[in-house]
Amino acid sequence: MIRPDPDHPRPMGPAGTLTEPIESRSEPPPAPRASHRAGRRLWQRLRRSPIFAYLAIAGPGLIAANAGNDAAGIATYSSAGSQFVYRTLFFMVLVTIALVLVQEMAVRLGTYTGKGLAALIREQFSLRLTGLALFCVLLANTGLVVSEFAGIGAAFELVGVSRYLVVPVFAVLIWALVLFGSYRYAERIFLVFSLAFLAYPVAAVLGHPHWSEVGANLVLPHFVASRDFVLLGVALIGTTVSPYMQLYAAAGVVDRGAAPDDYRATRLDAISGAVFACLISITIIIATGATIGGQGPLDSAKQAAEALRPVAGPGAELLFAFGLLGASALAGAVVPLSSAYAISEAIGVERSVSRRFREAPLFLGLFTLQVILGAAIALTPVNLIKLLIGTQVLQGIVAPIVLTYILILANRRSLLGPAANGPLFRVTATIAVTAVAAMSLLLVGQTLLGFLGLG
Repeated sequence: MIRPDPDHPRPMGPAGTLTEPIESRSEPPPAPRASHRAGRRLWQRLRRSPIFAYLAIAGPGLIAANAGNDAAGIATYSSAGSQFVYRTLFFMVLVTIALVLVQEMAVRLGTYTGKGLAALIREQFSLRLTGLALFCVLLANTGLVVSEFAGIGAAFELVGVSRYLVVPVFAVLIWALVLFGSYRYAERIFLVFSLAFLAYPVAAVLGHPHWSEVGANLVLPHFVASRDFVLLGVALIGTTVSPYMQLYAAAGVVDRGAAPDDYRATRLDAISGAVFACLISITIIIATGATIGGQGPLDSAKQAAEALRPVAGPGAELLFAFGLLGASALAGAVVPLSSAYAISEAIGVERSVSRRFREAPLFLGLFTLQVILGAAIALTPVNLIKLLIGTQVLQGIVAPIVLTYILILANRRSLLGPAANGPLFRVTATIAVTAVAAMSLLLVGQTLLGFLGLG
């Protein structure tokens, strides 16, 4: 007599006889419903689609570039639209080219060497100059973190929620995301934050711009011969091509474990991320140019959002606030991470989001300190406009140094071998880096003259 297994009982029929298991019966299983078959076919098509393939490789390049559209960036782009309508759009096309070149070189260095920029700079250049550059990066980034948490507070104040409530909450959430999650998990959360930027193309459409004028200004230069236009152009470069973005992009591909075989994917991520971020910047200019163009410069992203209300309606204001929140939350994590990566790489200690505090105390300690300082100062009555000006000056000092290092490193065949810059890329990248450096130094000089009352 066959006894039933007490751990895996089989169903009993009448009079205690064993019945045949379902899987051994001759009748076929019920056919899936038509809705299930359609859903399965849709999922299979999505998995084969280019969008799904891109999402599978999206990472540090997209995150770093999108972080540049932070609270300070939104204020700058909004001011460009408010002050000069669409006239800065052709300039943004040039800035996009520069950002693509710089981001591509940064991720290529990280992919082929397995080291972040700070580690490569320490190995290839003077330790004293490296220390000075990294000190400026840390100082400037701390100021930027303050502006990011201030942007989070401003986004919620647009809907009537006090910043004193939300800033501490978001500081804890951002801190916990990095300290208690792996790099892969943190990366996916950062990519979700990036979805908030889709609010700006919607806001641009709601603003009903003159698309013929938009197209003309994108294709042909419509520069204005004025000091304000030049200074705004410099500010656009400073907020779009920031050193922390390159530091994070290179360190991110290393933390992700990218190898030379992954270069095509990381390159696509870097280039598409830079283009996407600049397209978002352009739509911010279009949105504000269409609705409040000609009203003069703005002082904050909050003012830009409020200014959209009478023309585009409350929906545009909410979209603008949603985009500001996502941008500030993303940069609020990426900026302190870039500082922590850079300092830890330069010293040569463990650095990874996937490590625990006891395994990477300096890396995670620097990140924690910057988050605490940024959130705390954002809750004080500090003059944030002066703070942003000060951080822009520091970024202007650091940018030429970091970008020059990137260009020299990417040119070295002793470091990259066949992956080093080719002749055409070398010439193009040199022109772009030189132009960005010159404009950044112009901003520094003009700002210092302003402080002295000579500007």
